[in-house]
Amino acid sequence: MLRITSATLYTCSQRVKLLLPPSASTSTDTSPSKRVENQRTVDSLYELSVDIRKVRKFRGWVLSECSAYVSETADLLRDMGADTTAITHILETHPEAILCRPEDVATQRDLWLSVCPSKRQLMNIIEKFPASFFTLTHHGNQRANILYLQNLRLSKRIISKLMASAPQSFSQPVERNQEVIHTLREIYLDLGGEERNLRVWLQKLLSQNPYILLRPAEAWRDSLGFLREEGFTTEELLSLVSSLRASIAELKPEDMQRAMDYIEAALCCSKDELKQVVIRCPAVLYYSLPTLLGRFQGLMDAGVTMDQVKESPNVLELTTQIVLYRIQKLASYGYDIRSGSLAVIVGTKKDFEASYGKLQLRQQRPLFNPVAPLKSAED
Repeated sequence: MLRITSATLYTCSQRVKLLLPPSASTSTDTSPSKRVENQRTVDSLYELSVDIRKVRKFRGWVLSECSAYVSETADLLRDMGADTTAITHILETHPEAILCRPEDVATQRDLWLSVCPSKRQLMNIIEKFPASFFTLTHHGNQRANILYLQNLRLSKRIISKLMASAPQSFSQPVERNQEVIHTLREIYLDLGGEERNLRVWLQKLLSQNPYILLRPAEAWRDSLGFLREEGFTTEELLSLVSSLRASIAELKPEDMQRAMDYIEAALCCSKDELKQVVIRCPAVLYYSLPTLLGRFQGLMDAGVTMDQVKESPNVLELTTQIVLYRIQKLASYGYDIRSGSLAVIVGTKKDFEASYGKLQLRQQRPLFNPVAPLKSAED
């Protein structure tokens, strides 16, 4: 009887343990290697249905901080239109938010609302980029950068996207962003662009690559100076800058030189032919030598000739696995890539499916013979 009672008591105690909030099970942990958790913080998060185990695993130090503003942060998010599910998700994804002082969060909210049409849209951004919103530093720099970009007549959508994707560019002094924008303007006009189209061009670059403002102005000059020395015309350079989505500023001249030397040797092409390859497939400029070597080797193993690569150089944008899959798919419908064009396998998945669909229809649909006798349904 005593054994049964002990077993029953043990089972009951385990059930009670499961029903208690996580703070109750950790409050007795006296391991010297772990910091003592703030029970009030843990309980407050538990009441908001936040997964404490997830927070403890990835951001455990947050739970040990003395000052935390769980309910205040939740109230501010709720005021911006967040429901319980959204608040839970934000605090699980970025629990550091509860360490931000409410007055700082309110200031950040007002700054972001200056480029967001409504609290609801701001809330949508916070749900996707909580870390960007709760980076509460350099409010003065943020305000100055927002004002500067607004004076350039950039759309609020572009500015809010920049703030969400690259918040560091707003924390830095406005003078740095002014220098980069000034350099971009000089480049655009020097390459034949027109002043009246500058704003549209800038918005396109910034929307495609939000990290542009984090690249130093010198990087732009160095990369474009190298390509100019390689014989690219102003029109071709403008096309490359637009095609590469401004990532050209992230490329070092020595890396581009190595890539171009390898392609020139692999394709046995002239300088003019090499330029055409780069213009038609700008991505080769930032591929590493091992990547280029692997893709060329994969094409040769599949029976593709270097002349075919010259005709359709953008095949180098595809991984070897994708190229082989598409070649096999086409072969199943009788298309031999070795005697045809690579144009049918390049492009996006949607482009390939369109080309593949045409070949499939061509095989399934018999050719119409206008002189053949017509057959009735009874025949």
